[in-house]
Amino acid sequence: MAPPGSPATTDRGSSTGVLLQLCTGYFAFYVLTGVLVKYFLKSGDGHPGMGGIEFLVNSTLGANVIVLIVILALRWVKLKSNRLVTLGPVKFPVELFYIVPSGVCTGIIIPTTTLMYTLPISVMVAMVIMRGSVIVISRIVDAIQIKQGILDKKVYWEENVGVVLAILAVATNVFASKKGDFEFLQNTAAMVILGSYVGAYAVRIYIMNFYKNTRAVGTPHDSRGFFACEQIAATATLAVFALLAFNATTWFGWTDDRVGQFREAATNLDITAILAGVPFGIVAFFSVFIFLFKGRTATFAGLVNRLTSLLAGVTVTLIVAVAYGGKDPTMRQWVSVGLIGIAVYFLTRAEKRRAKELVGAA
Repeated sequence: MAPPGSPATTDRGSSTGVLLQLCTGYFAFYVLTGVLVKYFLKSGDGHPGMGGIEFLVNSTLGANVIVLIVILALRWVKLKSNRLVTLGPVKFPVELFYIVPSGVCTGIIIPTTTLMYTLPISVMVAMVIMRGSVIVISRIVDAIQIKQGILDKKVYWEENVGVVLAILAVATNVFASKKGDFEFLQNTAAMVILGSYVGAYAVRIYIMNFYKNTRAVGTPHDSRGFFACEQIAATATLAVFALLAFNATTWFGWTDDRVGQFREAATNLDITAILAGVPFGIVAFFSVFIFLFKGRTATFAGLVNRLTSLLAGVTVTLIVAVAYGGKDPTMRQWVSVGLIGIAVYFLTRAEKRRAKELVGAA
């Protein structure tokens, strides 16, 4: 069987079987990622008891190394382009003008995803907040690209209902709280992390769908090439961030404890924590290939992607509760999951209507 994202699979654009393969891989490795995060951060009973910054440094390194090994070994960097442009003596794909910025956004998303899990909230809450936000972003991207004439799709009322439900699911966890709960809106670090994550994803999803919806006739739908170029740019971005953080005290006079924690972690790497980042690196393959899945709108692809990771989050929360003595999901968390599930129902109905419309237009 050809690997997901290879020509043999992407040419079968609308194949549900291939999409299910991607979702299965995404689910499995995201569950492993979530469990490992909580395992490494837990103290006592033989657990590592790592700090959030320490684990972030090591796991991000492991994730990026595995991605670079695969894309370079398989030579995915040869992007199949609409056209080449010349800049001095160099010719390169025109798509790099926007894929590189997408990679910069990915370089922001990678650490902020892990940082969300290090906050004193359950994996389920973190998942619902992040996934619900991206569902909304995906719908907005569709609306923008329809307006621009890039995407030729109608907007159905079911999609709008799905977006409203996603917003309610996010609000359930961000605004509603009781005494003793983590005050999300009152925590500056939490809001900076979430804002950075959402902003970077908004730009990235727009770019991915611009790429997908502007393939010239005869130009292959090269998901592998997009992924490879984006990830190289993301790695370069992370390297710059790491350099700035490592020298922040000397260069900028920063005295924040987290700067010291970063320097300590970077100079005392932990091989087991690095290996724990490998599943998160593998998740990136499945995630991008779902977002770029041929013949799908941003709303549908974002829905499938986020639903899969949300289910992974529910699974991780239950595993942590049973195996690590974590807290059971609260009623509020289950309500938010239910709202996302209903949103999925309405967005799926909208996608079916679009599919019938395409058949009628053919």
